[in-house]
Amino acid sequence: MKVRNLTTIAMLTALTCALSLTFIIPVPQTKGFVTLCEAGIYISALLFGPSAGAFVGGMSGGIIDFLSGYPEWAFFSIVIHGVQGWIVGRMSHRPLAAVIVGSLIMIAGYAAATVLLFGLGAGIASIPSNLIQTVFGSIVALPLTHALRRTKKFSLNER
Repeated sequence: MKVRNLTTIAMLTALTCALSLTFIIPVPQTKGFVTLCEAGIYISALLFGPSAGAFVGGMSGGIIDFLSGYPEWAFFSIVIHGVQGWIVGRMSHRPLAAVIVGSLIMIAGYAAATVLLFGLGAGIASIPSNLIQTVFGSIVALPLTHALRRTKKFSLNER
């Protein structure tokens, strides 16, 4: 991988972390929170493909959890957001379908993780806040990605 590509992916990871840490809405029922993480993951995956999506998703998810005081979620976030970013990147030729599938992966993944950590009631309670997070991330990412693609400067030539 070229230095330019690595730098781009690192910057996207940092930007996703910064954006997410700036806007954190705690969800007491699940001992978790809602952020803008999805917007960064979707933009990275849609513009730069599955490897970038997986890296930005996994790394930013884990970093955000540690820095925001939720280390018990870090492992789950690395896996869930990593898979989410990879799938969205693989489906990037169909952006709307990609973010829908990515959103379903995130919602189901965090519901399952919440059940493991805190029980069925908390798992069910996590669904609405994760749905809101993915919808908001999609609303931010889809038009921004469309506009950036039109510039033809955004590609790692991975697809």
